[in-house]
Amino acid sequence: MEFPVDVALAQLAPALPTGPGWWYEIKLDGHRTVLWRTADTVRLQARSGRKVTSSWMDIALAGMELPPGVVLDGEAVVVVDGRISFGAAQSRAASSPARARQLSETHPALFIVWDVLAVSGRDLRGRPYVERRAVMFDVIGALPSPSAIQAVSATDDPEVAQAWYDSLQDTGVEGVVAKLGSSTYRAGRSSSWRKVRHAETVDAEVVGYTGTPMRPRSLAVRLPDGRTSLSQRLSAPLSAQVAVHLVAVLAGGRGRTSAGDAYSAVGSGLVVEVLAGTTRHAVVTVTRIR
Repeated sequence: MEFPVDVALAQLAPALPTGPGWWYEIKLDGHRTVLWRTADTVRLQARSGRKVTSSWMDIALAGMELPPGVVLDGEAVVVVDGRISFGAAQSRAASSPARARQLSETHPALFIVWDVLAVSGRDLRGRPYVERRAVMFDVIGALPSPSAIQAVSATDDPEVAQAWYDSLQDTGVEGVVAKLGSSTYRAGRSSSWRKVRHAETVDAEVVGYTGTPMRPRSLAVRLPDGRTSLSQRLSAPLSAQVAVHLVAVLAGGRGRTSAGDAYSAVGSGLVVEVLAGTTRHAVVTVTRIR
């Protein structure tokens, strides 16, 4: 496995999936981080692949207790006054190495692990989630206690997962991630990993689309706070319903969302109901046409 690694991502879902084989993990509001324990040091990478070791030296120091050849995936978080603080994590990540060290003295970071990608240099990404999780516990369980490296809370009981989702938002928990126990670790988004964030239903104006008017893949919507964002991929029934409106109006050239994503602009006058993340993410899922 070569540094950096392309990370696996979860698809946004409006509700927790249920049924045989699903596992559920608490989703924390921090910085996605992959920890590499090499023969003589520890390297940390961000989701983008950028090396971020200097921002999280307290995690890197804890990682030196791991055996060489271990690669862990998880979230770097900072707890302030008993609550996970994304602002504190963001400040750490944006600081110079010297400033990051100062911040770590006041609010040390935790590395909350949810996956192990390699052990003793052996690639585990092709193994099922339940097998990787068992190995992950073996690896983390061998660390001295207390450690800044900890395993994420997980359950195969959907009622427990729903209780987490309903009760832990005030502690800085973003939501819950559901993973199939048989799922391998695949780069990019996969339907076998689904995330449910704390969200609210809002009405949003459709300002564009991706795909074609006859078969729109996603919609560019203007949220109530003024941000423009691409929705998650439309379901087939929703795509067909939206197409009826799009083919009846003229295209208006090209546009870009607040995040820079391109779309075909249109002045349709169409309003849709969406689930809009209440955290820093402008991720939306279209639920129906208003």
